[in-house]
Amino acid sequence: MEQVFLELSLAVIVATSLAIFLRAIKQPTIISYILAGIIVGPAISSIVHESAILEAFAQIGIAFLLFIVGLNLNANTMREVGLTSLATGIGQVLFTTIIGFAVSHWGFGMSAIASLYISIAISFSSTIIIVKLLSDKKDLDTLYGKISVGFLIVQDIIAVFVLMLISAYRTESDMLSLVFLTLLKLGLIIGLLYFVSRYALPRLVNFLAESQELLFLFSVSWSLLLALFTSWAGFSLEIGALMAGITLASTRYSHEISSKVRSLRDFFIVLFFISLGTKLSIGNLQEIIIPSLILSAIILIGNPLIVMSIIGWLGYKKRTGFMAGLTVAQISEFSLILIVLGASLGHLGSEVLSIITLVGLITIAGSTYLIMYNEKLYALLSGYLGIFEKKLAVREEKYRFHDKDAHYDVILFGYNRIGYSLLHTLKRLKRKFLVVDYNPDIIKQLAREGVESIYGDAADSELLDELRIVNSSMVISTIPDLDTNLMIIEKIKNSNSRCISIATAHQVDDAIKLYESGAEYVIMPHFLGGEHASGLLEQFGVDINKFLTEKVKHMNELRARKDAGHEHPSKDMHGR
Repeated sequence: MEQVFLELSLAVIVATSLAIFLRAIKQPTIISYILAGIIVGPAISSIVHESAILEAFAQIGIAFLLFIVGLNLNANTMREVGLTSLATGIGQVLFTTIIGFAVSHWGFGMSAIASLYISIAISFSSTIIIVKLLSDKKDLDTLYGKISVGFLIVQDIIAVFVLMLISAYRTESDMLSLVFLTLLKLGLIIGLLYFVSRYALPRLVNFLAESQELLFLFSVSWSLLLALFTSWAGFSLEIGALMAGITLASTRYSHEISSKVRSLRDFFIVLFFISLGTKLSIGNLQEIIIPSLILSAIILIGNPLIVMSIIGWLGYKKRTGFMAGLTVAQISEFSLILIVLGASLGHLGSEVLSIITLVGLITIAGSTYLIMYNEKLYALLSGYLGIFEKKLAVREEKYRFHDKDAHYDVILFGYNRIGYSLLHTLKRLKRKFLVVDYNPDIIKQLAREGVESIYGDAADSELLDELRIVNSSMVISTIPDLDTNLMIIEKIKNSNSRCISIATAHQVDDAIKLYESGAEYVIMPHFLGGEHASGLLEQFGVDINKFLTEKVKHMNELRARKDAGHEHPSKDMHGR
């Protein structure tokens, strides 16, 4: 046990040290965790050996990660993007498999069975890695984020079926019977969980919510229970954890549960990436480098193009297709499992295992950068992506609740939290205003309230031109992303010097840069609380009755915000 403790401690210390270094040079920290696994694993130092405890912790991290994703996937979301995700997931796997087989069989001269394994392996993308990256960017609630999570889950289900079929081949089972039995079990599980989530869970959660400790403990236990249940039933634990979150998504405490479980997720998911790194080893580099680079190019370039084509054909804008396409630019942990299983059956040699391992290293690192800097990449390439968009992107027109030809006095980017307060003030001032937000659910909510709004990203220069912000009297951005705010300010000042620009920042240096660039005012949320409290002291003095009146007013506002799903993060780089 002491040896296991030592190995885990050293692995976490190495990962932390690398994360600090990469953070200092502004690189994605997820890479540091995988590098730490490679360093402490058999590939380099052999400090960490095959450890059942490390693997168990990694599985717990996966369960918590997918559980939180499920909490954000209610029935409305699944109806909204379900068919799109299904078509994209199946289509991308099919096209990538065909291309991968052709390149492996006729390009590399590999056997048909080896080419089939490779082509299937490169068709799956990592739900775990993408969800972690999208969560870090606060993009899980965006339209492209929801679509991406949807088709990645579809891929996971396909991967599970493929692994089960190969296992059936090993045990000489009847594949047709296995498929039928699997579909039957999946249907029974979904039906059972629907009944539980509809009639039992809401009452139980309402009872447990009286104790924050019990609510937290139940949430953790529920996610692990369903993960174990689906794993026992022959499916992956990811599917069970996801279903656990979905069953709780419709309860009034879903946001509270998510915030409580998030810290556990963040720690255990680090152990997952360390564990993933320990499994990666490369041999015969000279022999495998060319095939690995070609296959990596198919994944990093070809897979996004396939997804962009499918999503564009379905009627979405090129930006949505581009952002979603970048999420399939890496292979999955299922890919590694598939190749290892093929090798154990004698279908594959060590060369194929080495190739897929190197492809994994290249594509996981490459896709991390693609997703972290997807907005800047889109700004560079948007002019060449017109072929991936129909003349009328009908799918996204339903998120437009405003008059295209109208003139707006004020344009507000970002409704959540800060925008919530500003919206009420704009209503009282009776100014004609438009709300722009990156979360389609918020846009539909505002539409129900009669607020003119549109789905879009403030970092999209094409959207800024479409909205004609240069003709407005005021533009307010509640998104504390420096580059986005600088772009908005520059566009305004170059065309309309009389337009008032208000931006948001979380760092003092960022606020100073925004002021120097021409912003008339910079909102700093973390400082506003102290200023407001100081104002109350000056206004109320030590009159307890006035403070009690303010207390009631503030409590009512907080309850309204809680019902709207607002949280109060310690740090939110995107404000979404």
